[in-house]
Parts: sequence; C-alpha cells; structure tokens
Amino acid sequence: MAVLFQTDLFHRTQAFTADRWIRRTTTASVLLLAGIAAVVSHTHMHTLALQHGEGAWASALIPLSCDGMIVAASMALLSDSRLGGRGGVLPWALLIVGALASLAANIAVAEPTSTGRVIAAWPSFALTCSYELSLPFGEVLRDVALVRHAAGGATDLRACGACY
Repeated sequence: MAVLFQTDLFHRTQAFTADRWIRRTTTASVLLLAGIAAVVSHTHMHTLALQHGEGAWASALIPLSCDGMIVAASMALLSDSRLGGRGGVLPWALLIVGALASLAANIAVAEPTSTGRVIAAWPSFALTCSYELSLPFGEVLRDVALVRHAAGGATDLRACGACY
C-alpha cells in the first residue's frame, strides 16, 4: 500500500512539475511576443497618428490605449476562464476591435506591397493569437488549485481566499 501511495505521489509531483514548466514557458513566450509587438506596433501607430495630424503626446498615447484595450480584454477573459466561464460579449468585442485596430494601423504604415503588409501586421497578429492560446491555462490553473485544495478538504475555490 505504501509503495502505491509513493508511486501515485511521484506521478502527481511529476505532473505538477510539468504543468509548472508549461505555464512558465507559455508565460515567457507571451511576454516576449508582447514586448516585440509593443515596440513594433507602438512605432507604427505613433507614425500613423503623426501622419494624420495628432500632436506628439496624443501620438504617443494612442498606441497605448489600443494595445492596452487588448491586454485589459484578455485579462478579463482570463479571469472569467479561471472561474469556468467563457467571457461576456464586451471583453470579446473589445479584444476583437483592439486587435483589428492594431492590425489596421500596422498595415496602414507598411510598405505598400503584400510582403510589407504581412511583415508589418505579423507582430500584432502573433500577440493576439498568443493571448488566446494562453486563455485555456486559466482552466488548468483552476483545476490544479481544486486538486490542491481538495487534499485539504476545500471544494469551492470561490470561497477560498487564497485562490482569488
């Protein structure tokens, strides 16, 4: 019996270690893409705003408002995913509008060739897709937390102050 318990504990420990590695790698990838997209997208949107008569301050802030909306909508969806939901209409609408605005601004200042437009649009596209790939990890985190708390007798994560 003790051998079975040790084997089961060993496999659970390996699973938690693998899950932790996967979450960290995904987080690092999303952060790297966010950094790349932030620099490229900000430059493109800043240039576009300047070309259309916005002042220096507005041209610097407009890209932050657009990409910030994408991040805020993604975090709202991630939070809802952790609680087992799919997200409401507003976060999805803001994510889609923000992503399309970012793509449009990046394409608008690109070299007027197909290749130039694809290159200019790629970082914003990659960032939005990576956010979406990371959303299911909210469910994984919730399930891992449930397993950990079930061992301690807790079954409702919403009632657990340590989780939220």
